[in-house]
Amino acid sequence: MEFWKLFVVALMPVLKVLLITALGTFLSLDRFDILKETASKNLNTIVFFVFSPALVCSSLAETITSRSIITLWFMPLNVLLTFIIGAALGWLLVKLIKVPYHLQGLALGCCAAGNLGNLPLIIVPAVCKQKGNPFGDLDICHRNGLAYASLSMAVPKKERIVKQLKVLAEKINLKVLFAPSTIGAIVGLIIGVVPIFRKLLIVDNAVLGVLQDSIVMVGDAGIPAMTLLVGANLLKGLKGLGKQFPLIVGIIVVRFILLPVIGIGIVKGAIHIGLIHPDPLYQFLLLLQFALPPAVAMSTITQLFGASEGECSVIMLATYSCAAFSLTLWSTFFMWLVL
Repeated sequence: MEFWKLFVVALMPVLKVLLITALGTFLSLDRFDILKETASKNLNTIVFFVFSPALVCSSLAETITSRSIITLWFMPLNVLLTFIIGAALGWLLVKLIKVPYHLQGLALGCCAAGNLGNLPLIIVPAVCKQKGNPFGDLDICHRNGLAYASLSMAVPKKERIVKQLKVLAEKINLKVLFAPSTIGAIVGLIIGVVPIFRKLLIVDNAVLGVLQDSIVMVGDAGIPAMTLLVGANLLKGLKGLGKQFPLIVGIIVVRFILLPVIGIGIVKGAIHIGLIHPDPLYQFLLLLQFALPPAVAMSTITQLFGASEGECSVIMLATYSCAAFSLTLWSTFFMWLVL
């Protein structure tokens, strides 16, 4: 497939994210006073404790089975590698540019934790829906893409973060931090893998199908809500963009240059020795996991608990602005690489 056509296919999902993010920024302006501090914090709370676990639970329950877990065993390892390598690069960054102590946890978290939640769930199915998508039949591509993206959410990501968020960890209740999405992932996996629960909740005409449908409805609100909050939180970063310039540049280099390059070596090496099954869409998502901007949860957590909120907004503004270009380019290259 021509490189230019792949570029257009990769661009459309990123544009969708940008449009919703821009709407969030627009709604947070003083002139409209819709997503200001109080409303934004309340929505953050709902996203963190309700929408996110519902989204994780419903996505995994519908698309993950015992067979798919066996087939896709490398993905949790791949996610773990993104955190370990990102954390190592973040530690080097902290030492190299001498990041202030109160920002070290935030810097490490932004380098280690990519947006493995809503971005893959938006980008991968959206790529499948594009005219002339390179991954074959639309329905099969969409179903498999949703399964792959959902599985990437199942890994208990926030634990790779816990030791790194030094300052945040001193100020918040870790039980509250880890409970919602982790529990949602566990419940979703149990429902998807255990046949009796799957028959009760998931299959056509399931006895308790209405319960699963309700969870899906709640979870569906999570993606637009999280993306709107990214836009609302980015506005705060405009006020202090120049204050953390070395740190911002360092995080951008780590997340958008070093990690994707390292990821290509890891994934292609795993393919070469037969650890990854030959599905281009699956390989594409594995590569994409190394090229994502920092996790939205970083912004959610800092606003929810009031720790390093301003600095996080600055970092999010810079990295997500850069991601609009880097993610499109890397997605295009990754599709070309796996086809």
